[in-house]
Amino acid sequence: MDNKAEVREFLTSRRAKLTPDEVGLPGGSNRRVPGLRRSEVATLAGVSIEYYAKLERGQIAGASESVLHALAQALQLDDAEREHLSDLARAAGAPPTRIRRKRGTSAAVRSGMQLMLDAITGGAGIVRNGRMDILAANTLGRALQCEAFESPGDGNLARYAFLDPRARDFHPNWEKAADITVGILRTEAGRDPYDRGLQDLVGELSTRSTEFRTRWGAHNVRQHGAGVKQFIHPVVGALELSYEDMQFVQHPGLTFLIYVPHPRSESEERFRLLASWQATQETTATTAQNDVDITTSQKD
Repeated sequence: MDNKAEVREFLTSRRAKLTPDEVGLPGGSNRRVPGLRRSEVATLAGVSIEYYAKLERGQIAGASESVLHALAQALQLDDAEREHLSDLARAAGAPPTRIRRKRGTSAAVRSGMQLMLDAITGGAGIVRNGRMDILAANTLGRALQCEAFESPGDGNLARYAFLDPRARDFHPNWEKAADITVGILRTEAGRDPYDRGLQDLVGELSTRSTEFRTRWGAHNVRQHGAGVKQFIHPVVGALELSYEDMQFVQHPGLTFLIYVPHPRSESEERFRLLASWQATQETTATTAQNDVDITTSQKD
């Protein structure tokens, strides 16, 4: 991805979201475009108009922490947007190999991670990377995201959200889920603009989904932390689950997500049914595979 274009479009989009009234400046009537002018952002940030114009053209490499902080204050950036701006500045001044080495993302997970996931029996646990590929899951994680695993996206939550029609039934508020998905991918693009897999994914989704393309162009970012989500599962129906998003210290590109129902709730009972259903599915699949292996062995 073009870092300069990313910086330019991010700063421009944040500037367009603010009005003079919101930042305590006189508005006036002779405004040809929505949002703040470059000169107004420069004044709020305490930098020259020329220097801010340079930054907005994407020449952000070498900008100091104090300048980035002043910009964030002037543009009223939230925590996720502040981190994204810092990521863009870091990426602008570092060679691709240095960025990739720092991120250290992995296509696989260590056996210890899978053991940890399997030890969780009352909740759905998954490990995903920044591209939203599910890399590992426990029994309830596989059951909860069964459609994503079955879809052509092969366990990629972004492909499932935008390219699989079933996702609109799975997410009662699909619009919000779609916003979150794109925000997570935008954040990852700022952290590692040289991730070829992410570039290919964004290109594919932009080509195949108008909804994705529109959201991607908004340059909104997201920190996925904790909260409550609702799902309509195709097997057990409505679920309301609390979730926590945790990062692996030794694997900064991987995220551990766990979803749990409230104790003694209807969702907890449905989660038990879901676990039983998944166990049956896996037993059936194992039996079928054993039959295939026996048949193949007899032919040999």
